[in-house]
Amino acid sequence: MALGGGSTGASGQSEVYFEFRQLGGQMRVAAIDAKTGIEVIVIAPVTASQIQMQNLALAKLRRRLESQN
Repeated sequence: MALGGGSTGASGQSEVYFEFRQLGGQMRVAAIDAKTGIEVIVIAPVTASQIQMQNLALAKLRRRLESQN
């Protein structure tokens, strides 16, 4: 399990934590909004880069947060 985070930027976005867990030939990536505790999960191939996986999970988290408003 690995966690990574981003900081609050000038755009006012909150910190996001990422968790990576390999499941066979797939990677389970969780993106967690630090402010709200909302978590989303994506499954990606292990051949994808870490940045690609984070971008996919972050996009899903942003969609979820926007739908909450």
